[in-house]
Amino acid sequence: MEISNPMKTQHTNSGEANLQNPAVMPANGSASAGDAATAAENLQPGLLRVIKRNGTVTHYDKSKIKVAIGKAFLAIEGSQAAVSSRIHENVEEITEQVTETFMRRIETRSVIHIEDIQDQVELALMRSGEQKVARAYVLYREERRKLREKKLKQQNKPSIKEQLHVTLDDGQQIQLDKQRLRTIVNEGCYELADVDQKIIIDETLRNIYDGIPLKDLSQALIISARTLIEKEPNYSFVTARLLLDALRTEALTFLDIQSSATFTEMARLYPDYFLSYLDKGIELELITPELKQFDLSKLAQALKPERDLQFTYLGLQTLYDRYFLHQDNTRFELPQVFFMRVAMGLALYEDAAVRDEWAIKFYNLLSSFDYMSSTPTLFNAGTLRPQLSSCYLTTIPDDLDGIYAAFKDNALLSKFAGGLGNDWSSVRALGSHIKGTNGKSQGVIPFMNVADATAVAVNQGGKRKGAVCAYLESWHLDIEDFLELRKNTGDERRRTHDMNTANWIPDLFMQRVFENKDWTLFSPDDVPDLHDKYGKAFETAYADYEAKAKSGKILNSKSISAVKLWRKMLSMLFETGHPWITFKDTCNIRSPQQHCGVIHSSNLCTEITLNTSAEEIAVCNLGSINLAQHIDDNGINTEKLRDTISIAIRMLDNVIDQNYYSVPQAKNSNLQHRPIGLGLMGFQDALYKLSLPYASNEAVEFADHSMEMISYYAIHASTELAKERGAYQTFSGSLWHKGILPIDSIKLLQNVRGEYLDQDSNQTLDWESLRQRVMQIGMRNSNVMAIAPTATISNICGVSQSIEPTYQNLYVKSNLSGEFTVVNPYLVAALKKRNLWDDVMVNDLKYYDGSLQKIERIPEELKQLYATAFEIEPRWLIDAGSRRQKWIDQAQSLNLYMSEPSGKKLDTLYKMAWLKGLKTTYYLRTLGATSTEKATLHTGRLNAVKSNIESAPKACAIDDPDCEACQ
Repeated sequence: MEISNPMKTQHTNSGEANLQNPAVMPANGSASAGDAATAAENLQPGLLRVIKRNGTVTHYDKSKIKVAIGKAFLAIEGSQAAVSSRIHENVEEITEQVTETFMRRIETRSVIHIEDIQDQVELALMRSGEQKVARAYVLYREERRKLREKKLKQQNKPSIKEQLHVTLDDGQQIQLDKQRLRTIVNEGCYELADVDQKIIIDETLRNIYDGIPLKDLSQALIISARTLIEKEPNYSFVTARLLLDALRTEALTFLDIQSSATFTEMARLYPDYFLSYLDKGIELELITPELKQFDLSKLAQALKPERDLQFTYLGLQTLYDRYFLHQDNTRFELPQVFFMRVAMGLALYEDAAVRDEWAIKFYNLLSSFDYMSSTPTLFNAGTLRPQLSSCYLTTIPDDLDGIYAAFKDNALLSKFAGGLGNDWSSVRALGSHIKGTNGKSQGVIPFMNVADATAVAVNQGGKRKGAVCAYLESWHLDIEDFLELRKNTGDERRRTHDMNTANWIPDLFMQRVFENKDWTLFSPDDVPDLHDKYGKAFETAYADYEAKAKSGKILNSKSISAVKLWRKMLSMLFETGHPWITFKDTCNIRSPQQHCGVIHSSNLCTEITLNTSAEEIAVCNLGSINLAQHIDDNGINTEKLRDTISIAIRMLDNVIDQNYYSVPQAKNSNLQHRPIGLGLMGFQDALYKLSLPYASNEAVEFADHSMEMISYYAIHASTELAKERGAYQTFSGSLWHKGILPIDSIKLLQNVRGEYLDQDSNQTLDWESLRQRVMQIGMRNSNVMAIAPTATISNICGVSQSIEPTYQNLYVKSNLSGEFTVVNPYLVAALKKRNLWDDVMVNDLKYYDGSLQKIERIPEELKQLYATAFEIEPRWLIDAGSRRQKWIDQAQSLNLYMSEPSGKKLDTLYKMAWLKGLKTTYYLRTLGATSTEKATLHTGRLNAVKSNIESAPKACAIDDPDCEACQ
């Protein structure tokens, strides 16, 4: 697609400049322009400034607001108002309300118009119940406006907006190119319904002043569009396109190509820009020179500039802030070359004859949003240090050399953007004997405190917080102290405020809970083989150790009620969000790799289940299908899904060979077993497209069927690679080799669990032929599927995260890139179809924190379809998760939501998770107190809903930018 004539401008490339460099006549040195520039320069940056009606700028002065409000009261209440304490208090309170409103905006908008202030005064008067005063204020404003217009007409003077100038970085002033501004806004609104370019232009002109700096001009344009997103979701695309104009200027200027380009011009420039970008990236040692091996002209012609138009504002701003290559904080990477750089990095080791073709296929998959690689891959593909893997799992040995070597490994792995899962179950407990010194151990907790500090100190190359999760088995003698690691009270030396924690629970413990029996805690140096045992073997060994403890042969042990310990697990989970609940036996019994090791933990986000040991650091390489992109009028587009998965599996397999390994144990493990984790995102979007409520049997069936198809095609694609490249080294003896596919391994778990398993095992596809193919050809990858949280990459693609239900239908999302209005476009479309979408509905959604349930005019079927996360019974999440789990050889990051938690509800929920065959669970999100700024649409700011989600106070909170640091 190419932008056609309606968007074209009469300016030429050489004579045109955009908002960052308007190519127009220099200012004539008039007093008004010069005085305005001088006034603007004298204002201190970071302070709130006000544009007066004459175009000049001054500091915000709340005393003037106080005087104006006082006069309004005086006009209504009479002369006694001046001495009334009630009136005085009202004036003070209203003034503070107005001031606080603007102070909250200052990070993104430090200049406001005088009319904005007066709008806020009107609103504040209405909210405080002073309707008469507000009415008088409105009438007075209107009277003054008419007088100003009459005066200007009599004087025959041009409007101040017709004389606006822009101040360049070198201090030169040039006249604002309004035609250029209109062209950019026209492009921003191209082929988008229900958006009005005039509103954006008028609002921009109202909020700029004579002598405005370039960067402020561009920001004013973006802000004018983003304030409209809550009213119309398509303004998110408009805002992204206006942002892209500024990004083009930044990149093109840095590469010395030209000062700016419209979208239409950039479509022609992209090939030349791509070549210049590669040269500069290689020169700056940010891109590997190996990318020169490709046919660059061929790849340049394969770029699709029109795909720049598909970003939401949140998606593009996220890419700009966190992903694009930069030098001295100047970004010179634009979206399509970003995706091509990643594609080239992943295709680099393909055979020379087909390297270009694969790079183009990879690019098309990424740039279309049909599939997205994980964050480390996007960060580092095609660079000099291509650390592309997402997750690393380690086992810490029970000796000082091994423990401190593990800290070093954590630091090195975290430095290059890897998320970590540490298994601490081998480290001896508090009070254990130390043979070398004849002393007693301080246990595992102090070492975890050091691991916590290491994660903070090594913050993933400065791109995001270091992230690690510690796992401990439930029989470990330090388990009770472990449960309290995230508490905000107690000895700080025994707390880890930044590190995540997770329980690694054997089936035997869950059985003891159900049967209300006792449970014995041990130190691992007394029971060394329990760490590597699971299933019936664990049960037998554990019973033997319990007998020894009772007979006095094992002194360092403790017997407690299993129910009491379980309740403490749930209590801490509710209070602190940790430790998460994960199940050791389910992970191991269904593992295709049980013939050559043991799974001792999951990863940072509980979706990876791979073997670890002192010699092996497990590595997983992640990417996610955008399920919503594979839904059409007939449901799942099977052919498209198969093709996407085939290419995606190849991309993931290539990660293993391309990857930079900072520690040798990781490289050895990854090359030997070649595990990958194909997941999905946009599950909720897919349900919306199919008109299926999340809380329904139909949605559960869809979760089952869609995951069955993904599993089938992913396994088939891995056999295709095995046919081309050979099976992974340890294939022989695996469950794959034995013809036991993930769906078949449920029987293995059933044999061990007996009555304690209730998991569906129905199937619809031809699994027998695939089973035979796997046994005959082999698998390229030991593990193929895992569903990660996808928090950031789903933002890039503009879809719902992973398998998550909608958080709220209208809210403000805060992350490292700022604040973003998030509105459910499917809901808006449904309400428009019923003529229910209007300003009143927007305000109702704000008032009810994005919920439809208490809005009477909403039809019941829409309330069900657009129910939010805390309005869905958590059993539906468990049911859908169980259906997916039967097809997955690893696990899934499954958050659970509970609006009104109680001990009984939590007990039922997590017992159900175990009985339904889930391997792991992730965060428990409970709804606590909320504080909402109740505002109307016209304030320009959405309600800032601050939910006290008690169970997720730090990482992985709904609106935290690093809620999944491995994806």
